[in-house]
Amino acid sequence: MQKKTIKDLNENQIEGQRVLVRVDFNVPLDKELKITDDTRISAALPTIKYLISQKARIILMSHLGRPKGKIVEKLRLDPVAKRLSKLLEQEVKKMPDCIGKEVEKEIFRMKDGEIVLLENLRFHPEEEKNDPKFSKELTSLAVIFVNDAFGTAHRAHASTVGVAEILPSCAGFLMAKEIEVLSNLMENPERPFVVLLGGAKISGKIEIVQNLLNIADKILIAGGMSYTCLAALGYEVGKSLLEEYDLRVVYKMLKEAEEKGNKILLPIDLVVAREEVSEKALSKLVRVENIPKDGIGVDLGEESLERFEKELKRAKTIFWNGPVGVFEIEKFAKGTNRIARCLANMENKATTVIGGGDSITAIDKIGVAEKITYISTGGGASLEFLGGKKLPGIEILPEK
Repeated sequence: MQKKTIKDLNENQIEGQRVLVRVDFNVPLDKELKITDDTRISAALPTIKYLISQKARIILMSHLGRPKGKIVEKLRLDPVAKRLSKLLEQEVKKMPDCIGKEVEKEIFRMKDGEIVLLENLRFHPEEEKNDPKFSKELTSLAVIFVNDAFGTAHRAHASTVGVAEILPSCAGFLMAKEIEVLSNLMENPERPFVVLLGGAKISGKIEIVQNLLNIADKILIAGGMSYTCLAALGYEVGKSLLEEYDLRVVYKMLKEAEEKGNKILLPIDLVVAREEVSEKALSKLVRVENIPKDGIGVDLGEESLERFEKELKRAKTIFWNGPVGVFEIEKFAKGTNRIARCLANMENKATTVIGGGDSITAIDKIGVAEKITYISTGGGASLEFLGGKKLPGIEILPEK
């Protein structure tokens, strides 16, 4: 899949023109509203710098968090504008809103090479509804649309799909790179190709796993997802995170994997906490057939880790999405940290791709990000892409 990119635009299409760029600046903030990880901002720099060099007038738009269509003061994009200004060594002016007369007035005053950042798109309920009127208001600000927000490509929102239906559109450098890397995983991975899926939820991932059964040589399932799988096989999972999901569907998926040569590997032992999940919680190592009724699965056990590491070390291509335990709590982060180190040690031996979200946080936490072949900025988007789903934000962009 090769989409038209900003490199395919002529200089005279960009110079002096107002270019609307959808970026993914949905970054984590601490209680003081300071950015704790600016990976997503840094990932957008090549596209922004290229547009500066081409003397475009750059209008950036992003969401932050889930304000549910209302103004939430702590989800304003001011910290993002400040960090971006520092990274670019150039002022990025933050707008008070993303549409309206005041915003228009400021934008029509812009000079070549200047940058503005619109306020959080999701302060307007119309954004997530892909409202045509809202899309039109956004497009009235510019003459070209560049989508560089792979992390939101699986959402059919006004800023990803609505604007692309109105303005001449193309992909930014980050979007193009994400498509290239993930397409290679799907179409031509060096084998064995091992996928490790962690994280909390299994809903929405069943179809993805079923598609991966046709692509991957082995799928390792851990974290919250594994408890639903164990429950589907008839195990007692205690008070572990368990989604209200049709266990018959999960059972059918596991049986299909078995028929294809035992393609899915589940934990055989776990660290379980008693009564609560906290630093103070009492915990013990148990086999999956002995999970107590009051036990809460919080991490992979030693034998499970050894089995998972053995599969990963054999691999030539690895895709990892989601932590394997409650890694936010130090005493339950052992499994996730060990997986991260295992992938880092595969440098020069295998292609390692990490699919966004908490997996990036885990890699950054132990300082091995530079040893990973590629870190995707989109957790849900990368999973859906590998799951063979059509991502609306990508589908709408013209082919090269």
